[in-house]
Amino acid sequence: MSIVVAGATGALGRLVVEELLATVDASEIVAVVRDEEKAAPLAARGVGIRVADYDRPESLKDAFRAGDRVLLISGSEVGRRVPQHAAVIDAARTAGVAQFAYTGILGGPDADFRLADEHRATERLILESGLPYTFLRNGWYTENYTANLPLVLAHGAVVANAGDGRIASATRADYAAAAAAVLTGEGHLGAAYELSGDVAWSLAEYAAVVSAATGKEIEYRDVPAAAHQEILTGAGVPEPFAAILVDVDEAIGRGRLATTSGDLARLIGRPTTPLAETVAAAAARA
Repeated sequence: MSIVVAGATGALGRLVVEELLATVDASEIVAVVRDEEKAAPLAARGVGIRVADYDRPESLKDAFRAGDRVLLISGSEVGRRVPQHAAVIDAARTAGVAQFAYTGILGGPDADFRLADEHRATERLILESGLPYTFLRNGWYTENYTANLPLVLAHGAVVANAGDGRIASATRADYAAAAAAVLTGEGHLGAAYELSGDVAWSLAEYAAVVSAATGKEIEYRDVPAAAHQEILTGAGVPEPFAAILVDVDEAIGRGRLATTSGDLARLIGRPTTPLAETVAAAAARA
């Protein structure tokens, strides 16, 4: 039996592997990757490597073994994820894995925004497959905002169409720690965890935190959805993805990413990383 991370060289996958390496021997960990060269640093540390491509289902036939504990990190190619995930699910079912964990989105079947569509479809496929599952319904990453900090500082504003909606974000490291806990622990089969930060914050509060961390006055500029779409496309964001971002902001305005269930803190055995801490670290790099 191995602990298998599918998507191990991505931003979240790398952190999950690091968490696993802190608790289990490298020989027990397998990384399923598309690019073997990118996985070379993991191989050098003793992690097993299995090469597979979600777009080529035949390449997945040797990706899993009977008894494996598998984590499928949702793919990054929005619009193509359902067939890609279906190929992984089929391969895992055929292999007879002991656990199939999936990183979905906060709210699961109740999430009513476009970015959630493929996650809901994937959860249905997993349930229909009969796989012993664990759903890790990740909320928003704090890094979704701090990654854009240089742009915010340049313009002196956080621009969105989220109104006064709140966001219970956590860091990728927090979510990675939860995934590792589920993969190495017991009692998680059949569970659906609503994972989010301990504290929900508004974008006006985020702007205030950025101001405090940088010493620069930052405002929150709430704009209509259509105006936000124009701003994003004008900045070079492809129109389909800009529409998704605008739709997410509308969901934030409806409270869809504000849930504070406490599941994440319970799984990782500590409070989630505070917003101010993540902003301060990003500001030091900006």
